[in-house]
Amino acid sequence: MEFPLRCRCGNVQATLAEPQRAARAVCYCRDCQAFARFLGRAQLTLDRYGGTDIVATSPHRLRFTRGVEELRCMSLSEKGLLRWYAGCCNTPLANTPRDPALPYVGIVYDSLPESAAARDAAFGPARIALNTASATGTVAATPWATVAGMLRILRNVVAARVSGRYRDNPFFERGSGRPVVAPLVLTPEQRRSLYG
Repeated sequence: MEFPLRCRCGNVQATLAEPQRAARAVCYCRDCQAFARFLGRAQLTLDRYGGTDIVATSPHRLRFTRGVEELRCMSLSEKGLLRWYAGCCNTPLANTPRDPALPYVGIVYDSLPESAAARDAAFGPARIALNTASATGTVAATPWATVAGMLRILRNVVAARVSGRYRDNPFFERGSGRPVVAPLVLTPEQRRSLYG
């Protein structure tokens, strides 16, 4: 089974294989909130407490089918996550580590266009709440669900490393390991303005 992904305007499209192997969480960290503000999409991306719904999986399961030329990348700092979005409509797409040897991608829920029921059927409900101390309201921590989700992600990472599939990452050049798009790294002043 493959699950469709697309940006809001439809110029960027992709498919995600084996959605049942993904883990789903809501991240309340200041950086995810800043990313949504950077794109001018805080009202659309963040929930009422500043959370971003994320589907975590292995990059080799993600395949772009259209609009790769619209991919853009930013980072809040020189060492921060790479945050990918569609330049055509500023839809947040995904977060990845800077090093492709760590095969992880967190797909932002905004790019999963199916109905809420279809998304829940494919990925399950979001039972994990991360970085709740940065939430804009009271959000209960989920320690046991978080441990289970981290183990699921770790299983995916180990399997991709052992199989060599970690090299199949649509966000990085296969030979050089460089991002397919040079990231825009924000200045400290720009970052502070987004933290609000």
